[in-house]
Amino acid sequence: MAISDADVDADAALIERYLAHQRVQRRLAERTTELYAVHLADLARRAQEAGLALAQVQPAQVRRWMAQLHAAGHAPRGIALVLSCWRGFYRWLGHEGRIAANPVQDVHAPKAARPLPKALGVDDAVRLAEHRDPEADPWTAARDAAIVELLYGCGLRVSELVGLDLQPGKEAKGWVDLEAGEASVLGKGGKRRAVPVGGKAAEALRAWLAVRGEAAGSAGAAALFIGARGARLSAQAVWKLLRARSLRAGLAAPVHPHMLRHSFASHVLQSSGDLRAVQELLGHASIATTQVYTRLDFQHLARAYDAAHPRAKLKK
Repeated sequence: MAISDADVDADAALIERYLAHQRVQRRLAERTTELYAVHLADLARRAQEAGLALAQVQPAQVRRWMAQLHAAGHAPRGIALVLSCWRGFYRWLGHEGRIAANPVQDVHAPKAARPLPKALGVDDAVRLAEHRDPEADPWTAARDAAIVELLYGCGLRVSELVGLDLQPGKEAKGWVDLEAGEASVLGKGGKRRAVPVGGKAAEALRAWLAVRGEAAGSAGAAALFIGARGARLSAQAVWKLLRARSLRAGLAAPVHPHMLRHSFASHVLQSSGDLRAVQELLGHASIATTQVYTRLDFQHLARAYDAAHPRAKLKK
């Protein structure tokens, strides 16, 4: 079924009027107007191939065309921009009294896939953890090594790491129990969880505690990790030291705290295949995660961690 040449010309005139309206009334940039023209020309072509004038298009056709765009490899964000253009055009047609309902109003682009988190390979993660800077003083070297081991060995968020105290208490957000081999941390949403502390992390923490000394003031007296002036170490300071350490260790790209958390999850999952244990260890707080993973006890999580994480056990 084909539409008449008069209908084709009428649709072309409508598109020109709409683009003129956009240029004058909305003062759109020339580049944006050009993109609109391309998208609307494609809309007109698809309608003509379906034997329809633009005012006759129904939601079923729009959904089919959206599916065709997706099948052709267009990214969800690009499809969303096309639909936005079409939706605006039909909204204008409605204001002009040419259509009763907007056929694009309830049609949405497919959801964009979440980008994969950046994680280090096992070799790079171990290289970062074992790196020793010959120019660093022993105090800083011990502290930084313990920080890396906890971030990578326990999958902590940087906020959880800097919130750790030397001792448990009512005001403490988190602490490490070396005898029990676990860290207690307060995650997002005020959710507390216990995380196994592997042999390498425990060894590094003992080395740090041996040289930490007394904090210079009350600001860092309770903190597990402090700066040179004795105050609790900030998340920004951890970002900076990790970046510098990764570059000195010869890694291809700078490392940030969350990259070590991703590496922790990736490496445990690759070795164990236990997705639920990994999700619980990370402390994800979605309702679905809570329903599934609160059934797992700490002993099961510790076994999954000990069997899978490359830094869980001391070398003999």
